[in-house]
Amino acid sequence: MEANRGAKSLLAVFQPPDPGDAVELALDEYDADRRYRGTALLANAPFGGETPYLELFRDAANDPDSGVRQVGIRALGIHGEPSDAAVIIERLTDEEWLVRMEAARALQRIHNEQAVVPLMERTTIQNEMNAQVRAEAVHALGQYREPRVLQTLVRALNDPSLAVNHNALTALEILTGQNLGYEPAAWLAWFDETDDPFAAGRIYTYPGFERDKLWYEWLPFLGSPPNEAESVPVGLSPVVEG
Repeated sequence: MEANRGAKSLLAVFQPPDPGDAVELALDEYDADRRYRGTALLANAPFGGETPYLELFRDAANDPDSGVRQVGIRALGIHGEPSDAAVIIERLTDEEWLVRMEAARALQRIHNEQAVVPLMERTTIQNEMNAQVRAEAVHALGQYREPRVLQTLVRALNDPSLAVNHNALTALEILTGQNLGYEPAAWLAWFDETDDPFAAGRIYTYPGFERDKLWYEWLPFLGSPPNEAESVPVGLSPVVEG
């Protein structure tokens, strides 16, 4: 959290600016750092899902500065709608890997069938050299009950990155309800013997976030840290159909 400039008390130092101040920062066309800070403040605000702020986040996702694009995509992942997947998908091929990773994470929170192929493309080394991006894309695929997704996840078990392997296995377990380990051959054999591989699957939830309070967050009247429990992506039915 950024200290509030002009604060006249210790408590006020750590209070974020009001929405108007944050918007002013976010719209500073001459200073990317101010745009980043303003957008980040709005992204973490409970009112960030209101229409004017969503429009600001959509613009930020296409900012010339990669840091602003990254926080804009993060904000859409937190507050966006299924239709925002189109904006997020565009950033899966961004020149900066941190933006691509943020886009894959955002698509864990937003369910839209249009994201399936772009996410699948981010799971291969040929298309994506950064393992963290591949790992996040693999995790996001765990919400799509399609045979082509299963095949992609099985291939990801052979990825040289352990993080990608782990997320691929997690996604396979969510989609199928089975735990057949990291050996692709075991999964392929099971697919051949199974009429409906999704019959025992469970609902996908995106990863939660939790951290301890910082020292100043123990002060009176300051809120809790921005922790979040895992949840179902927006646009995905919380009921698994057999």
